[in-house]
Amino acid sequence: MAMNATEIQAQGVVPAQKGEKAFTLEDLNFGGNNYRNMVAKNRWCTWWGNELIHQDIEACYLVNKTTGKETKLFGINDINQWIAPTKDIKVRALYNAQFPFAGKSIVMVSNGSKTYTIDFKKHKLLSEMEFEDGENLLEANAQQNAFAYLKGSNLYVRTFDITNNAMTREKKSHDFQISTDGSREIVYGQSVHRDEFGISKGTFWSPNGELLAFYRMDQSMVTDYPQVDIPEIDYFNHPETETCCAKPAPDKYPMTGETSHKVTVGVFDCMTGKTIYLKAGDPTDRYFTNIAWSPDSKTIYMFELNRDQNDCRLTAYSAETGEKTGELYRETDEKYVEPCHPIQFLPWDNSSFIMQSRKDGYNHLYLCTLGKHGSRMASNTESLEIKQLTSGKWEVMEVLGFNAKRKSIIIASNECSPIQRNIFVVDTKTGKRTMMDDCGKGWHNATLSGNGQFIYDNYSTPTVPRKIAIVNTENGKRTAYFTAKNPWKGYNVPEYSCGSIKADDGVTDLYWRMVKPVNFDPNKKYPTIIYVYGGPHAHNVDARWNYSSRGWETYMAEKGYLLFILDNRGSENRGKAFEQTTFRQLGQVEMKDQMKGVEYLKTLPYVDADKIGVHGWSFGGFMTISLMTNYPDVFKVGVAGGPVIDWHWYEVMYGERYMDTPQTNPEGYKKTSLLYQAKNLKGKLQIIQGLNDVTVVPQHCLTFLKACIAAGTQPDFFVYPGEPHNMRGHQSTHLHERISNYFFDYLK
Repeated sequence: MAMNATEIQAQGVVPAQKGEKAFTLEDLNFGGNNYRNMVAKNRWCTWWGNELIHQDIEACYLVNKTTGKETKLFGINDINQWIAPTKDIKVRALYNAQFPFAGKSIVMVSNGSKTYTIDFKKHKLLSEMEFEDGENLLEANAQQNAFAYLKGSNLYVRTFDITNNAMTREKKSHDFQISTDGSREIVYGQSVHRDEFGISKGTFWSPNGELLAFYRMDQSMVTDYPQVDIPEIDYFNHPETETCCAKPAPDKYPMTGETSHKVTVGVFDCMTGKTIYLKAGDPTDRYFTNIAWSPDSKTIYMFELNRDQNDCRLTAYSAETGEKTGELYRETDEKYVEPCHPIQFLPWDNSSFIMQSRKDGYNHLYLCTLGKHGSRMASNTESLEIKQLTSGKWEVMEVLGFNAKRKSIIIASNECSPIQRNIFVVDTKTGKRTMMDDCGKGWHNATLSGNGQFIYDNYSTPTVPRKIAIVNTENGKRTAYFTAKNPWKGYNVPEYSCGSIKADDGVTDLYWRMVKPVNFDPNKKYPTIIYVYGGPHAHNVDARWNYSSRGWETYMAEKGYLLFILDNRGSENRGKAFEQTTFRQLGQVEMKDQMKGVEYLKTLPYVDADKIGVHGWSFGGFMTISLMTNYPDVFKVGVAGGPVIDWHWYEVMYGERYMDTPQTNPEGYKKTSLLYQAKNLKGKLQIIQGLNDVTVVPQHCLTFLKACIAAGTQPDFFVYPGEPHNMRGHQSTHLHERISNYFFDYLK
């Protein structure tokens, strides 16, 4: 059951640990030189059907699911000998070893440029897939030993015959070129719609492995944003002048209200070498998302949305002809519908599938049964029988898979608490849910065995860095497999706590995390920094180790600062109304909720109300500048990274979902624009930008600087040439040193 706010405040304290060592950013930042030693150790595992395999650097082990004991399957030296009996090292680690066929002793390993398929019982190399310069793997297909890949900008499929290893590569492999017009403007086999709607890739193999569905995106009509490529240079070796030249690197970036790209879906047949396209009609101002296959590989399903994103339809197409065979479901909303999950067929019933929807206000599961003609039904919604399977004021966060024997679904949800993630088994007949956690606490990330009988449960709690258990979903029995040591033992660690306050509406609970300064003295007053994100599809506070506190917060607490983090309305996992309250007015409700957090901080005797700072990145950068300029007498110092300044200049899919278009919501765009607030800046504000940011393009911060110049206000500015939206590698440590120093200089 969910804990109430009082219980959370009473129970939600991780005691400070006394030690002798002090942290550095090299310890706590993910780009730091010592960071890998400061995170909880892990065990990388994968499923081989219903068998659990531990993937280590030098060997793979079979794990006994009832005892946790391991038996070695093979080692790295074995693999290299089976690939070629020479002294050459072909593969250096087995972390990425995959076992695609249950019951078959086949492993696939890669060294980055080559992928090897090996029979580890016969000690035999079956195939070798090599990517040459300009070739990039998109997705492997184990069923047919086929690989979808890009060569230049065009899509290819390479297939192998692994039944006769004596054959030469030329005879046992075949390359199909699917496209010929690929370019910067015509994109094949990659994520489309700028990774919105849960899209993360652009190729989709059929269950039998014979067909490949793929995206084709025509963005020739989209305006270029004038990015500049800053080359990587070894400045200590005095490069030649011509190697240092910056070059134009324009990016196709459809901004709100402007012309967007057009997407179509193709289907390639590996057996015939032919390609057809789904006959979905004119793709102008439409989104095609969440592609799924029928179990018999004959039908493709996808969700289609209009540009307003308030009319969503589940449609079916013949994979053979491309003809539309049905419109199965339609969902509308006065604000927006956002499908993020493809349908999933029940493994024991090819006529039924699970659909996720927030139509009742929270993301839940719906059991859908096709009409008697299945996917070839007439185009009407009455032929689909829909039954709601889960319900309540909580969200299904992930469908892990199915147990066909028990006819159940294994899910992750936050039913226990808005800040938790727990694993449940759901009976598809009754909807009854059974928790698979031993304590009903913490944050659980799990993977499911091939038949759904076992869960690999990798989790943490506010006081436990990491535990791993193997869980039998049929009887709930847990086998302890791994417990990580506290990597911060011996260090002087601050106190972490969690609680809740009411939102600006006076009703909704908002959850916060606090990190108190090291060696905290309640009789002192401390400068306080609010870290904020605040936007959709993200949250900051959950019941992981140290309440999911970021390493930088610990670093600043060591330097004498108090950190406060609040998840306002508009953030994820709290239901549709919680998120949609920000519709057409991004930043406004969020600021009001954050100011409730400030009111709470001011009631604490150890918070110095005259020394409050704020920091955030991306949407959090937008929030940082919004708070600094709308409440200039409250916030003394701010650091905004990659900030959105005006939603006119953000991309179509995300921007129009939450703001509508500038043409239909001019008042909202003006109200939320920070250009009109530049004159209000009083405190010290540093803006930081990756020069090659293709998410929040530099036009945002540069135009804000111009507005500040016109208004006579004085922000500071720093740029990372060649870097995207977030700083990569050790530059992230440099970034957080800069952020920290700004607070050291002005909030002390």
